[in-house]
Amino acid sequence: MAPWMMGEKFNTVYPHKGSVKALWETKWKFCCDKAIYPFHDGDIKDFEPIFEKLIKENINDASSEAYTKAFLPIAENLEKQADALHQDGKRDAASDLYRRAAVVLRISRFPYVSPASRPETSLKRVAFERQKKVYLKATALWQPVLKEVVIPHEQGLSHEGQEISLYLRLPEEASASHPVPVVLLMTGLDGYRPDNSQRTHEIIARGWGVVIVEIPGTADSPADPADPESPDRLWTSVLNWMKTQPEMDMSHVAAWGLSAGGFYAIRASVIHRHRLVGSVAHGPGSHHFLNKEWLSRVNDHEYPFTITDPWAEKYGYSSTEEFIENAQKKFSLVETGVMDNPNCRLLLLNGVDDGVVPIEDCHVLFNHGGPKEGRFFEGLVHMGYPHSLPVAYQWLESVLSPNQPELKN
Repeated sequence: MAPWMMGEKFNTVYPHKGSVKALWETKWKFCCDKAIYPFHDGDIKDFEPIFEKLIKENINDASSEAYTKAFLPIAENLEKQADALHQDGKRDAASDLYRRAAVVLRISRFPYVSPASRPETSLKRVAFERQKKVYLKATALWQPVLKEVVIPHEQGLSHEGQEISLYLRLPEEASASHPVPVVLLMTGLDGYRPDNSQRTHEIIARGWGVVIVEIPGTADSPADPADPESPDRLWTSVLNWMKTQPEMDMSHVAAWGLSAGGFYAIRASVIHRHRLVGSVAHGPGSHHFLNKEWLSRVNDHEYPFTITDPWAEKYGYSSTEEFIENAQKKFSLVETGVMDNPNCRLLLLNGVDDGVVPIEDCHVLFNHGGPKEGRFFEGLVHMGYPHSLPVAYQWLESVLSPNQPELKN
């Protein structure tokens, strides 16, 4: 196709590529110090000794057990400290340390946990199970609490998982006599249920509830990753369950898909347009991100590690080569005709210089189906952080609480 909108950056190998030392010194140390993705909720004091060890021992393969093992002692120590504080009645301090331990475990299992993985054979699955456990220790001390709920996947096919594990957080005032609007948060390739603390705080502060669900092919999702229609069944099961919860105002439900989840937020805006008042696709792929030319260079861009391999498994392919050859025809929301149908209100957000999914994947959608809304940020990369977040909240306020004063995030 014609030159990509990110220009010469498309052909550039980004400076953090090649080693953990380069990643830490040119990219992640800054992110960790500022507690921004993927270190949100974290503390640099926890990570400096870990990366010193990784660099010293020349451990560069994030998929290796050696990489994951380097994080586990720090996480275990933080959890023990938090347990002691909790026993002493210091709830806030304990919650903070539990949360920090969960972030260490998040980076240890980065960038991907397959639903097919098992603790007996995958140390990243072990780390993820520990992350969930310690994170729920933290959220049990919040006010209001965030909890795990396991619901039936009543729309699932016989070969799919029969249960959906989700996280639920509702404001204290939510009740049958006072149902609240709800955000259905669709997670990403590497960010899962325990990775959205600040978002839930912002959502609760606006008087809304939040339901967090993992997307097909990741973490604990029961949906068939190889079936393009499995997300439709997944969200139907979730929305049907939500309808049975009297504290939720089902006339005011909005989806918010994050990164890889943005793909599903776009699809849901069409398939579930009658059940959603709006959908935010934040950093979404839709069509061009599965283009062979794009996939030939995406591993050189801003994603910290190789992304095509986890993408291939996430979409149900047995090899990366098969994924690159066939995925666009099978999953593209444009090529399959999904986007030629009407949609509910749909907001597209991203950075123009996104090197994970091209900004063209937002632009192409304006030529298909119903009207779309968009805000794209010059000079910013994947997700358009930090400028995209205030726009997302302001837009959600317009569809979920249109008569309430705007809240600064």
